[in-house]
Amino acid sequence: MMDPPSRKETDRNNYPPVTGIGRDEHIGMVREIFTTVPGRYDFLNHVLSLRRDVAWRRFAVRKMRFFDTFHLLDVATGTADLAIEAARRHPAIRVTGIDFIPEMLAPGREKVARRGLAGRIRLLQADALGLPFPDASFDAVGIAFGIRNIPDRLAALREMRRVLVPGGRVYVLEMNAPKNRLWRGFFAPYLNRVLPHIARLFSQNPAAYLYLVDSITHFPPPPAFLAIMEEAGFSNRERYSLTLGITSLYIGQRSENGGLVKVPQTVIPANPGSRSGTGAGIQSYLTTQDSGSSPE
Repeated sequence: MMDPPSRKETDRNNYPPVTGIGRDEHIGMVREIFTTVPGRYDFLNHVLSLRRDVAWRRFAVRKMRFFDTFHLLDVATGTADLAIEAARRHPAIRVTGIDFIPEMLAPGREKVARRGLAGRIRLLQADALGLPFPDASFDAVGIAFGIRNIPDRLAALREMRRVLVPGGRVYVLEMNAPKNRLWRGFFAPYLNRVLPHIARLFSQNPAAYLYLVDSITHFPPPPAFLAIMEEAGFSNRERYSLTLGITSLYIGQRSENGGLVKVPQTVIPANPGSRSGTGAGIQSYLTTQDSGSSPE
């Protein structure tokens, strides 16, 4: 007689490994997972990262530069942590956050309203593979811990490049599995052994957090992801290793015809909301859619 599967094996059986599924199945799985976790998502995100996610977002936001539209697009915004941090750090900008899971946006809107930022942050349901914005609408596009959940990362990065102004930059913050002592000796055992028990206590879908661990483990190593960014058309690519390589911030610039565009440091416009041209185009769209150093 066979022994019954362990609790961990049962949880893992709820979602297949990310390496063994197709694009449509991956999208459906991500939709199901993130529909079930919004209530505890922020708390368990802090647990997943030992609260380093707060410092990692702040580091990414400090690197952001605004010089033309003074508008940030936060892709896979979830509960809007990156959008809120950017609005607080850069008081002259507006932020649009998009996510294709409406259940994730609801707590995000509540957080934005509580912080008095509803006039500067707009959250919309949209797909990263088909961004509903005109070309050259944003100075910066950010995505924090979301690119690993998009099966066609190249297509998503190309869409982000499309909506950037010339000289604008993409900021991709993502966890990975470095082959060093910290990962092998502490963080990998923590994610695989301790986190599942914590998730069972606080989440109605603990298998979702086993998926998150799996997605981190199988995310491309930094050189491979930088190569995807290059294929998507980003130049002047940079990577910052955070917390001994557990997380990376990737930055790439939209250039024209292979040449770099010189971008000034962030400047404060006399009237950030009065820009014409592409700024007017994105504002028209939104009006109709009202539904540093490493932080080691």
